[in-house]
Amino acid sequence: MARIDLVDLAHSYSGNDAPPESFALKPVTMTWRQGGAYALLGPSGCGKTTLLNLISGIVTPSRGKILFDGVDISHATTQKRNIAQVFQFPVIYDTMTVGQNLAFPLKNRGVAPADIDKRVKQIADLLDLTPYLNRKATRLTADAKQKISLGRGLVRSDVAAVLFDEPLTVIDPELKWQLRSKLKALHRELDLTMIYVTHDQTEALTFADTVVVMHDGRVVQSGTPAELFDKPAHTFVGYFIGSPGMNIIPAQVGGHAARIDGHTIALSRRYNHLPSGAKIEIGVRPEFVDIAAPAPGLLSANIERIDDLGRIRFARVRVGEAKLAARVPPGFSPSGDTAGLVFDPSHVHVYADSLLVEGAA
Repeated sequence: MARIDLVDLAHSYSGNDAPPESFALKPVTMTWRQGGAYALLGPSGCGKTTLLNLISGIVTPSRGKILFDGVDISHATTQKRNIAQVFQFPVIYDTMTVGQNLAFPLKNRGVAPADIDKRVKQIADLLDLTPYLNRKATRLTADAKQKISLGRGLVRSDVAAVLFDEPLTVIDPELKWQLRSKLKALHRELDLTMIYVTHDQTEALTFADTVVVMHDGRVVQSGTPAELFDKPAHTFVGYFIGSPGMNIIPAQVGGHAARIDGHTIALSRRYNHLPSGAKIEIGVRPEFVDIAAPAPGLLSANIERIDDLGRIRFARVRVGEAKLAARVPPGFSPSGDTAGLVFDPSHVHVYADSLLVEGAA
């Protein structure tokens, strides 16, 4: 188990002399505590698997350092890093039994047979694999095989960290939530540093204590699920997290007000010194914008459709060229194709060139 420090870590598959913007991973400095549960979240091609492979040793960084408990392991082999990695597809031996598969990493390290038996039984029990310990792995379902793969990653108690690279991709959607819950329970039980790569926000937010959001090779925000939802540091985070994502709207901002399409929206904080020449936008989640009957002083919007999600309804509306999502209050039914928008000032954020501006109280 280890604390992991990334110091100005960056990587280019085209060599260190490649243009900085072409790097698959732009420079990142951050610390992951021992025993933490982390998720690397972002769309395909954002750099999350590159970062995972740099930590595991599959890829050697172009720049910067990786420290395990203060020791520089940037150029150490995967074996010397003492990492366990679980991949997208199950990595198991079909000709072995489930028990033999789980025991294999321990046997390779010369662990005493009695200790192997004890640890295999513990992991099998945690993963609900005990009834299958004496069965050949080849006859099991895909989700059971992935459980074995997870178990092989978790069976070693001395690992510095366990890395998961989209491990639930091949699992039936109905079983994914069960395995996510199981992984969370395993983390609490085993006190291991776990890093989980995914493009699925539900997987990331339900598994991790800290979610690292990546975009275009950069870490754009790291925080708890609540922090990412309530206060996105970058417009990409606001848009990517949430369903629907945050509304991002071009605006003119000054003092305690934003102007959109000729209408003024109150802000809870004061903005008097925004960067000159920056692209200014406001961001507000659909949960904090209500549609209402058209009225003087309300921003007017054209309703394109209403999505009924059972517990909540969202209206898809248009304001000029901007498309937004807004909550339909319980019991409210629009009388036509036009509605007013009511914003909650305490949840309206201001962004300059996509970065959050704090404002003054």
